[in-house]
Amino acid sequence: MARSRSAPARGPTLDDLRRLSVGELEQVFARGVQPEFDKLDGWEFRGFNPPLFARVLGFQKFKKGFYRLEGRGGRWPAGYNIPIVQNGPDAPWICKPSDEHPKRFGFYRVRPASEAGHRAPKMESLFLDYGSGGNAVYDPTRFIRDFLVQVSPENPDVHLGKAYIAAGPVWVSTNFFILERDRRAP
Repeated sequence: MARSRSAPARGPTLDDLRRLSVGELEQVFARGVQPEFDKLDGWEFRGFNPPLFARVLGFQKFKKGFYRLEGRGGRWPAGYNIPIVQNGPDAPWICKPSDEHPKRFGFYRVRPASEAGHRAPKMESLFLDYGSGGNAVYDPTRFIRDFLVQVSPENPDVHLGKAYIAAGPVWVSTNFFILERDRRAP
């Protein structure tokens, strides 16, 4: 499927960011701005987890999608993940089991970072809360908490996230991840 962007690339790309150190990613995250959900809604983003552990465990490449969930009281900002063939960072992102019928899992609600309280590493970010995404009790993704910033105010296509694992009141930061706009959600 052809790649579709909302505008020509401005600022760093996924490929630029995946080559940065953790310290450099921390600086990019600190300078980032809060994304507007309306600019995420209805899109899927190519995702990349830079750490070696993500490559070894088979989830270095992924996709995230954003949509509005119909529920009581209206439509809520939400999202999901899609597993990707782990064929190296320079190869195409191919959905499993197929691009036409991707598996969606790891659902999350999208909220302002302020709803995470003192745990938010940056208040000017979005909080991706897998704990309220309706994931099954046995699904380990329900422990994930992400914070997402838009890398550059002029470019709504590239985002940087900071991932945490929540174990009760303790949240442990695990890694950064990078998102780049890919296609309209089918």
